[in-house]
Amino acid sequence: MQLRDVAKGSSVFLAVIVAGVLSTTYVDQRFASRKTTHASAPTSAPAPSACVGEDGSWKNWPWPNVPTLSPKCR
Repeated sequence: MQLRDVAKGSSVFLAVIVAGVLSTTYVDQRFASRKTTHASAPTSAPAPSACVGEDGSWKNWPWPNVPTLSPKCR
């Protein structure tokens, strides 16, 4: 193996790592739940969980991927 081959492999490896880090930050900024700036009063009720509506659409789930086997909405 020549030094040139090692340099090529290292640069490809580095490019993949950089692309992964950049895509992670993009996904976090794009799909993370939006936080409100005003302080709301704390409630004792738990946050609603993800559920499937009658039409098959997902409720209370801000992410593009959805959990499998979620319960139907009441």
